[in-house]
Amino acid sequence: MMGRDEALALVRERIANGNLVNHCVATEIIMEALARHFELPEVDVERWALAGLLHDLDYAETAEDFERHGIVTAELLGDQVDEEMLHAILAHAGKAPLESLFDRALYAADPTTGFIVAAALVRPEKDLAGVEVRSLLKRWKEKAFARGASREQMAVCEEIGLERAAFFDIALGAMKARAAEIGL
Repeated sequence: MMGRDEALALVRERIANGNLVNHCVATEIIMEALARHFELPEVDVERWALAGLLHDLDYAETAEDFERHGIVTAELLGDQVDEEMLHAILAHAGKAPLESLFDRALYAADPTTGFIVAAALVRPEKDLAGVEVRSLLKRWKEKAFARGASREQMAVCEEIGLERAAFFDIALGAMKARAAEIGL
């Protein structure tokens, strides 16, 4: 299976937009934290993190042709990752049904990075340090806030046994711990 360094190099090679690279890394960070929360074996923690890192590998290529988003990533990765990871990547893009804990975790984590980053960027310091779960819960109700971050998609966290506050606590805590890696 592909390693983290190889995956990050591939992301950086295929995605020129630094914010999108940061999104991929942030999704990796959240997926790793979720896998640890569910006390998965280390091999699965690495797989979940890798799926988060690679999930938007084709975005630069498919942004104008969203029907191909996820499909191109699956083709690019081929047999470098396992079928379960490919399914989760396809499911995050709506190209496969949400069937497993893995699928649902990636589906919920994806828009959460943008929601949390938006919460950081509206603060005077423009960093994650002062962002709190209660402010994320309050912002959730504001339809105009982080409009591109699908509340419906994030709410899938409840299908994996996490109430919104607990889900945000895991995601925000993980992102804060590695904020330097995502420019926040």
